[in-house]
Amino acid sequence: MSQNKAEMQVALIALTNYLQDDGTPEALIEHAGRVCYRSASRGNPAAFLRARLREGHESIIEHASATFEISGISRACSHQLVRHRLASYSQESQRYVEMSEPEVVIPAAVAGDPEARAIWTAFVEIVKATYRDLRARGVRKEDARFVLPNAAATRIVVTMNFRELRHFFRLRIAPEAQWEIRDVALQMLELLAPHAPTVFGDMLMQLHDSHPEFFPEDSGPEPAHREAIIDVNE
Repeated sequence: MSQNKAEMQVALIALTNYLQDDGTPEALIEHAGRVCYRSASRGNPAAFLRARLREGHESIIEHASATFEISGISRACSHQLVRHRLASYSQESQRYVEMSEPEVVIPAAVAGDPEARAIWTAFVEIVKATYRDLRARGVRKEDARFVLPNAAATRIVVTMNFRELRHFFRLRIAPEAQWEIRDVALQMLELLAPHAPTVFGDMLMQLHDSHPEFFPEDSGPEPAHREAIIDVNE
């Protein structure tokens, strides 16, 4: 029988909009930092922000936040994601959504092994049949969902401030991180860095240099993006 294989999708759907100057998140962060020192902008917010970050004065970047919509990830992955407590989450509810034909996330270790894939397929078909049988018996979705595995795909909207995002990226874009959440974090960073290159560009460049295996489909940031990152770090 066919199975609905989930495909991961990550989208940046909202970003802090500063209502003064150029409206960018980094302009807001500079303003917050300038308030601390009662100083005026000197026309080079990137230099100011780099200096504060080097000093460890990261509280100022908490004033900016980003919102992502993530779909096609497993419940195993979302369980790891929501452990990052300084964030807001809105997740698709298995209590209210019909799951008789759930999408599933198949690990490469299973997909690449024919025997393992056959075992997996048989299990998923049993899960689907059991869920449908329970629903046919009048069992409510909130109780029938108990048979669903961690492989069941989910959809979630996530908002984090920039400081928490840097912490999240440090932990989850690492060799010891589980592959699925690492892929999510990488896509989030690549989407966000062009909008806040002073805050996130260095992280992206360092990852490209130290872990090129995380980026099998490219050789680094796009030329314009790379030039922007270099410019703010000079």
